[in-house]
Amino acid sequence: MRIRKSTPKFSSFLFLLAVLSILSAPRPAFAYEAVQFLSIDGATDLTAYLSRPEGDGPYPAVILLHGCGGLGFSGSVSSIYSSWTRELNAVGLAVLMVDSAGSRGLGATCGKGKKRIRMYRERPKDAYGALAYLQTRDFILPDKIGVVGWSQGGGIVLLSIVHDSIGRPKPPPEHDFAVAAAFYPALCNDRIQSRPFTKVEPGSWSTKVPLLVLFGAADNWTRLEPCLEFIDAARTRGSPVSIIAYPGAYHGFDAPSRKMTKLPKYKTVSGVIPIVGTHEESRKDALQRLPAFLAKYLLPQN
Repeated sequence: MRIRKSTPKFSSFLFLLAVLSILSAPRPAFAYEAVQFLSIDGATDLTAYLSRPEGDGPYPAVILLHGCGGLGFSGSVSSIYSSWTRELNAVGLAVLMVDSAGSRGLGATCGKGKKRIRMYRERPKDAYGALAYLQTRDFILPDKIGVVGWSQGGGIVLLSIVHDSIGRPKPPPEHDFAVAAAFYPALCNDRIQSRPFTKVEPGSWSTKVPLLVLFGAADNWTRLEPCLEFIDAARTRGSPVSIIAYPGAYHGFDAPSRKMTKLPKYKTVSGVIPIVGTHEESRKDALQRLPAFLAKYLLPQN
C-alpha cells in the first residue's frame, strides 16, 4: 500500500503563518441562517444552512456536502459538519451546509438501494444549485467558492467537478468551483465510470478544479487503494489533484470525539463490518491542512 503525505506549498511564508495564527484563535459561537433554493435543474426544493465569518464581507465561501447519514437529526446539525463550519468561518470563509437528504424527506441512504442511487444521480445538481444560490448573494465573492464533501458527499464532489459533470448546467456558470476537497469519498475508483449516474467514459475522469482527497489508510468502508489508483491516473492526465492517506485512521477520522464504533447494519457483500471513529492525530493534521488548502485558492495572498 502506498501512503503519501505532502505539505502544500504557498507563495508566501508569511501568509501561511497568518492562516495558522487564525486557526489557533478562539472559535466564535456557531450560528447559521436557514435558507432555501432550487437544485440547478429546478426539480428539488433544497434547505441549507448558511454561516458567515466575522466582518461585513464580501466573503469567499465553501459548500459542504454531507455523507450518507445526512446532515443531522431532530433539527440539529451533526457535530462533524458544525465543527468544520466553525473552523472554516475562523479563517474567513462563509459556509453553506446543504441538506440533500432532509430536503427530499429521506433518512440515511447508506448501503445499497434505490435511495442511494437516487442521491448520486441528483446531488451534483444540488451542488450546482448551491453554487448558483451563493453567487446571487451580494456578500459572497462569486468567483471564490469551493466545495467539500464527506463519504457519499465526497463522491458527489467527484461527480460534480469532473469535466463532463451531470450536475454542471449548460452553458456552464461564468465562475465554476474554485477548489474542492473530499474526505474518504465514495466512487473514488475507476468503476465510477460504469455506474448509471455518470456520463464519463472509463479511464477518462479529469477535472480543472484543484482537488484534495483526505483518506484514512485503515478505512474498511470506502477503500483507499482504488482511490490512490484513481487519483494517480487523473494526475497523470493533467488534473490538479492530490491525496493524503493517514496511517491507522478509519472512516470518519475527522469527527470530533467519536468513539470507534462498528456498524454491522452496513456489512459489505464481502462480510466486512465498517468501523468509524475519530483518529486524533489525523484529525489534528486535517484541521490544519484543509483550511490552508482552501485558503490558497479562496483567500487573498499578499
